[in-house]
Amino acid sequence: MKNSRHTIEQSQRILSPLGRIDVRTQFGGYSLAVEQVVFAVVREDELYLRACEGLQCYVIDKQIPQLIIQKRGMPVALNYFKVTDEIWQDEEQLCSLSQSALEGARHARLSKQREQRLKDLPNLGLSLETQLRQVGISTVQSLRDAGAKSCWLRLKAVNKHLGINTLFALQGAISGYHQAALPEEIRQELQAWYLLALTQGALSDKPSG
Repeated sequence: MKNSRHTIEQSQRILSPLGRIDVRTQFGGYSLAVEQVVFAVVREDELYLRACEGLQCYVIDKQIPQLIIQKRGMPVALNYFKVTDEIWQDEEQLCSLSQSALEGARHARLSKQREQRLKDLPNLGLSLETQLRQVGISTVQSLRDAGAKSCWLRLKAVNKHLGINTLFALQGAISGYHQAALPEEIRQELQAWYLLALTQGALSDKPSG
């Protein structure tokens, strides 16, 4: 009926009131997210909304199919439900259901962040978590609020041997990437900032006069 590109473009158009919708590969298809909060998936040319309380009654009443993927040869049901032709034909309803899915995903993310430790983020193990705590970064939210560059500068102040890989690791942890998978434009911007930070640090270390 539709190909994935058309489904994504149609979703972005109809759901534009939710905000800018970013697309990434996920679950053998594509995830749709607003401000890094995933609320829907496009797989095999179909759109699926993330399960939430606001969607539950509709799913039960209409017997909406659930997203099934194959994992190690076994079918696995995910908490995403198909957008049927009936829903596609009612753009207002689709937008409303998607808004509920997004709000539910945001709430779940906030709950998870309250429980999540720094070491649970990509690239951050127990050692780096300990170092961050020593410079006043003790929660996932405080890491996000401070940003990778500020955190790196704090760490650098107590560890002069700190290198650019730690900066990549911090940015990846915040963005949800393994540091090797950071987008090239982000990597280049961080490299330029890193070189400038080193130069400024070297100048400030020189004795005056």
